[in-house]
Amino acid sequence: MIEAINLSKVYKGGTVALDNVTFKFSGKVLTLLGRNGAGKTTLTRILSTQLLPTKGEAYVEGYDVVKEAKKVRKIITSIPQEAQPVGMASPFEHLLMFLTAKGFSMKEAEENARKVLKEVGLWEVKDKPSDELSGGMKRKIFVAMALASNSEVVFLDEPTTGLDPYSRTEVWSVLKTMKSKIVLTTHYMEEAEELSEEVILLHKGKIIAKGSIPSLLEKFNGKVRVEGIGDIKVGRLRISYVDKEEAKNYIGKYVVKPITLEDLFIIYAGESLEEN
Repeated sequence: MIEAINLSKVYKGGTVALDNVTFKFSGKVLTLLGRNGAGKTTLTRILSTQLLPTKGEAYVEGYDVVKEAKKVRKIITSIPQEAQPVGMASPFEHLLMFLTAKGFSMKEAEENARKVLKEVGLWEVKDKPSDELSGGMKRKIFVAMALASNSEVVFLDEPTTGLDPYSRTEVWSVLKTMKSKIVLTTHYMEEAEELSEEVILLHKGKIIAKGSIPSLLEKFNGKVRVEGIGDIKVGRLRISYVDKEEAKNYIGKYVVKPITLEDLFIIYAGESLEEN
């Protein structure tokens, strides 16, 4: 179980990154959503023992992330967004180094590396220096590390950034096979919809919505999205949510779309979308 109780983080200078965040999650995949600066990365860094909170408590599988940080580190794998591979090392070498550092024997590391590199589509380039790989392939090395680790909990900060649609779908398939619990951050709404059991929507360090996607989208029951009219402004675009019957009047004149998780984001964090 992943749990936070009144968790807060204030950086030097007074920037509030997290503001009394409280939640409990015991499912398979939890996705953190929010704009840049919403607090997603700060929250994952605290949960994965990379950063101390200013106040509050957090637990991973029952272990206190501050008082029992060593125990937490033994059961987790954390892949930060800014992670970069070592240029001359191949994907296969990266996995061997990572897995042996995690305590696997060389034989176990080699077996896991072979299996996972095939699953994520890196087998054909397994011996190629990583600085000769595309940005997407470099990112997949870290997804492979997370999969091969067999950790109880895996933290993935925007794991598919830079991947083409095919590779992204490929990674989704891999993540679905993982036995680990996953805490995911992403900017891709379709990724959250595809993978998540629950989502937490953060805005300016606070939780403004949380729960399963179906439960959070209940407020849109019977409605569709109409682009080109309405009082919700997203950049230069105006959006309205209307009943399906009323939407018939707008077909051919405006863009009419079904409701998705993106609309939840627009409604709850709408005020921030007009900033900048």
